Amino acid sequence: MNHLLLLISLSLALPAMAQSAASEIVLPEQKVIVTALAQRYQPSGDTAQMLSDMPGYGVAAGGGVSGLPVANGFADDRLKIRIDGMEITSACANHMNAPLSYIDPSQVQRIRLIAGVTPVSAGGDSIGGTIEVQSQAPVFAEAGAGMLAQGSAGLLGRSVNRSVSGNLAASGASETLSIGYSGAYTRSRSYEDGHGDRVLGSMAESINQAIVLAVKGDGQLLTLRAGVQHIPYQGFPNQYMDMTDNHGQFANLAWHGSFGWGVLDARAYWQQTDHEMGFFSSERPGTMPMVTRGRNTGLALQESLPTAAGELRLGQEFHGFRLDDYWPAVPGSMMMGPRTYLNINGGRRDRTVLFGELETRHDARWTSVLGLRGESVRMETGEVQSYGAGMMNMADTMAAAAFNARSRRQRDTNLDASLLARFVPDAAGSYEFALARKVRSPNLYERYSWGGGSMAMTMTNWFGDGNGYVGKIDLRPETAYTAAFTADWHGAGDDSWFVRINPYYSRVNDYIDADVLAPFNPYMQMGAKGNLLRFANHDATLYGVNLSWQAPLASSPRWGKFTATGSAAYTRGRRRESDSDGDLYRMMPFHALLGIEQTVGAWSNRVEMKMVARKDKVDARRLEPQTAGYAIVNLRSSVAVGKASVNFGVSNVFNRAYADPLGGVYLSGLQAHGGGLQPLPAEGRSIDLGLQLKF
Repeated sequence: MNHLLLLISLSLALPAMAQSAASEIVLPEQKVIVTALAQRYQPSGDTAQMLSDMPGYGVAAGGGVSGLPVANGFADDRLKIRIDGMEITSACANHMNAPLSYIDPSQVQRIRLIAGVTPVSAGGDSIGGTIEVQSQAPVFAEAGAGMLAQGSAGLLGRSVNRSVSGNLAASGASETLSIGYSGAYTRSRSYEDGHGDRVLGSMAESINQAIVLAVKGDGQLLTLRAGVQHIPYQGFPNQYMDMTDNHGQFANLAWHGSFGWGVLDARAYWQQTDHEMGFFSSERPGTMPMVTRGRNTGLALQESLPTAAGELRLGQEFHGFRLDDYWPAVPGSMMMGPRTYLNINGGRRDRTVLFGELETRHDARWTSVLGLRGESVRMETGEVQSYGAGMMNMADTMAAAAFNARSRRQRDTNLDASLLARFVPDAAGSYEFALARKVRSPNLYERYSWGGGSMAMTMTNWFGDGNGYVGKIDLRPETAYTAAFTADWHGAGDDSWFVRINPYYSRVNDYIDADVLAPFNPYMQMGAKGNLLRFANHDATLYGVNLSWQAPLASSPRWGKFTATGSAAYTRGRRRESDSDGDLYRMMPFHALLGIEQTVGAWSNRVEMKMVARKDKVDARRLEPQTAGYAIVNLRSSVAVGKASVNFGVSNVFNRAYADPLGGVYLSGLQAHGGGLQPLPAEGRSIDLGLQLKF
């Protein structure tokens, strides 16, 4: 089924949900290109990679479990990410603890991408779309069936980084009470590229554990989720620093009630992160501790009321974020001492939200969703200080004095509006039209990072480009006006043919980009060029088209079914002031994915080719590197025997050496070998083997 602009739902082969989510948008969702085999096969420990086969979607390289999602050219904070209804803000100047890093792929039951025009009930404070993640739902016993106990366990290994991953889930339930546990562990070493060279500082280790308690009865469901995460270390080869520790905890209480007059949903959540950066490996030596403390709190209430021709949804939300970012002095260092560097001191970002959304079925062929969302965003932070008043810290000392002399309290009043309409003339096609106004306020680092020296500025960078950034208190929110159209032609049934095309156009006023302040040499290597930049508002335009298709090829009792699938996407983003202002950063060049899958009995096999064009339209201000075009071949196979399933795959079969256009630059390589900045090498060939058991 097809949701407006682009909606992908990926439902994993885990125990079925006991109840459906309350008052979901009933506009049909897009048919999923990812086949059943691709859904089961998840070689990466990075949840952001789970949508990688979707047209228009990509992942900007980070650490082993902390990639940043990109959809239709909009990345990271421009996408709203919700995990079981919680909004988690990255508590790091490098966004090392991105929201999707707080849940392992094995813990995900459903992940959904709504790119571009999103209903206002799906979130605000974003301009590029929404990613919704649902973990394993509570499962209850059937009436009269007695107690229900079930679970699963799995192992996965990959050769390219010698990674080992394990997961365990167990639950027990009566008809009205359910308790469940899920845990996941991942450890990997630095991966090898297509030349067989180790990509320095790309190792990681991650542990995620969660419990869910639920009680239901009389049309009501109360669910408590709680969990902890620990990442002892995670290397970031395209950043100046690595993650040396990350502790996260959360509690998430949700209530769902169905009444004669409608449906009521309420949620309250808390999430805290203790994060440290520095150096931990001989592959990347150094000394510079950095500490971040972040806390998210949230409340949400939504009423869903039936109308004569559809449903009215009314909602209220609050999201609060607190941030402290400081760098302890390094004993004996003339530059990093004698005081603690205060980067963000008592940062606050509070959002208060009201929204209304009306879904109407006008007749058998037309359905529409009209929504308005208002947000008040309040931000402020305390006074800051540099390491010291010596000559080596003079630039930072002067910048701190200027920053402290400013009024830092900011308030934005933002209004979102969306109109989505779907026309179904017959059983063989549907057409969708979407218009939206979406607004995002700056994050705390975009407004309040203040360093004046090159070292301090390079510590604020979630772009992986090797440059340094400083904030601007007076940044305005960015406002996107988006228009999109989706045409879907298809046969009968999920296994039949379909062709889908989705062009889109976004005009963004006050897009938060960057202006060049001065050049510098990363790691003082004269052959390496970087820029020091200030966040700044500029108008921009992003446009593109997504294409996807599926076609049955052949079927026989002996050889099973053969199906061809494919997708292609093109995205372009530019500043609007003049042609000389050039291209925006992290715009994926034209790319396509072609696949053929065979299904025969319990066996599934797939061969696919991913093709990416040369990236020669780059952001000159950020000195974004060009990357060559490439094509790689992947093989996948899966077999289910009773309650066990075995997955086998070979990624990058021909061991092609290439650089991902969204990978950024290879800073750890520059630190070790000198020379000039190069694009970050991608993974070489990997042989992957996984086993999953249900009990």
